[in-house]
Amino acid sequence: MHKPKHHIFVCTSSRANGQTKGYCQSNEGFEIMQRFIEEIDDREIGGDVFLSNTGCFGICEKGPIVVVYPDNIWYGSVSPDDVEEIMDSHIEGGEIVERLVI
Repeated sequence: MHKPKHHIFVCTSSRANGQTKGYCQSNEGFEIMQRFIEEIDDREIGGDVFLSNTGCFGICEKGPIVVVYPDNIWYGSVSPDDVEEIMDSHIEGGEIVERLVI
């Protein structure tokens, strides 16, 4: 099994019963996922960066939430427009986007 350099988790408020409702889902969680997919594909780094959507992290007031492992960095109040900066600065540049850290 190939282990990625980074694994990005995006809250889309998915529930175990298949429902998608909640803060992150209603505040562009799916659009954030789509932007990450596009950035990973455009940069051709799909083997090094995995992407997963998640259920609720339980801190909806700070959502939408994006978590980057293995760095254990939690980003809050992420918008689709922040995705390129996270990719440029953190994923490819190794610099945490401090303004989004929670």
